[in-house]
Amino acid sequence: MSIHSEVKKVTTNTLQKMKAKGEKISMLTAYDYSFAKIIDQAGIDVILVGDSASNVMAGHETTLPITLEQMIYHAQSAVRGIQRCLVVVDMPFGTYQSNSDVALASAIRIMKETGAHSVKLEGGIEVLESIKKIVGAGIPVMGHLGLTPQSIYKFGTYTVRAKELEEAEKLKNDIVLLQEAGCFAVVLEKIPSALAKEVSELIHIPTIGIGAGKYCDGQVLVMHDMLGINTEFKPRFLRKYLNIHEQATDAIKSYINDVKNNDFPNESESY
Repeated sequence: MSIHSEVKKVTTNTLQKMKAKGEKISMLTAYDYSFAKIIDQAGIDVILVGDSASNVMAGHETTLPITLEQMIYHAQSAVRGIQRCLVVVDMPFGTYQSNSDVALASAIRIMKETGAHSVKLEGGIEVLESIKKIVGAGIPVMGHLGLTPQSIYKFGTYTVRAKELEEAEKLKNDIVLLQEAGCFAVVLEKIPSALAKEVSELIHIPTIGIGAGKYCDGQVLVMHDMLGINTEFKPRFLRKYLNIHEQATDAIKSYINDVKNNDFPNESESY
């Protein structure tokens, strides 16, 4: 690549312009160098280094156990693989809920130690002070409303949120507060499509949906789900684009078979 053909990087400003033009935003999770490189080169707009790493990389039942150090490690790995997309890092449970000073210190560590471009945290008015403090320090923040997996024990279920009027009204108020606090975008998880449409039209910052219908300004899925690496997770909103679980299993069985039958390595694969 010549010096003059520099890769045009996706920034928070790019996403604002995409919303204004009605161009949809694509976002996927990644947690390591190799997959981040593939996803970035395929042309994704945003990579989320999600706390879903707690589930898909570490095998935990919820996102709660993952630590700040572990999130930093995953983000460092992913950032080394990207050239053009925007990288957002989830702030893990416990790093921003207690007080805004802890939140700012956590966000600063993520930015300094990973080379990522922004952070994401869950909640509305409850975490507003943390958001304001982080944004005030010059760190871009993506919000997250609706089903907030770090609060799973409060909800007690992963069902659709904001179906009742009271919760829908709170979400509408929260998203305006997040915009006013300086968030550059907001993830909407598992809420009714009509509500997602209403709030997406209510604000000028982009909404990124997961199980929130087609009216959001963009969509996000967990890479392990859409590539069919996981087989257990089958929510209505998930479209599987590949079945890596099946293909990898077949390939590994073939390899085992070839080793057992002394067919691998053959003459041409030997020195």
